[in-house]
Amino acid sequence: MKARIKWVDDMTFIGESASGHAVVMDASPEVGGRNLGPRPMEMLLLGAGGCSSIDVMMILKKSRQAVSDCYVEMSAERAETDPKVFTKIHMHFVVKGKDIKPEAVEKAVKLSAEKYCSASIMLGATAEMTHDFEVVQE
Repeated sequence: MKARIKWVDDMTFIGESASGHAVVMDASPEVGGRNLGPRPMEMLLLGAGGCSSIDVMMILKKSRQAVSDCYVEMSAERAETDPKVFTKIHMHFVVKGKDIKPEAVEKAVKLSAEKYCSASIMLGATAEMTHDFEVVQE
């Protein structure tokens, strides 16, 4: 896997992925940024959430769950001193649909957390990772 990060100006950068996609990243105004995009640490959190969400949806589709919506709300804490690594990350999955089996969602979240999601497992090396979920029947 490859990526390219190109400086634009001030503290703004464009990250380009090998798959041909780009994202603007910027720093906070306090350190010279202009708030034009997410911070790199926010990108890490988004990446873990996206990775885990893909796993959960793939597993739920394989178990024939009629999902109409799925999202994960994340909260994280960081160390107070440099390097300000994540110390705690919590993922709260909300799965909506018809006749969704809570045990299927629980299994999907657990498999993602323990086996499949490379991003969150990697972040779990420095952060305490916790997960929970809720099912909303339609």
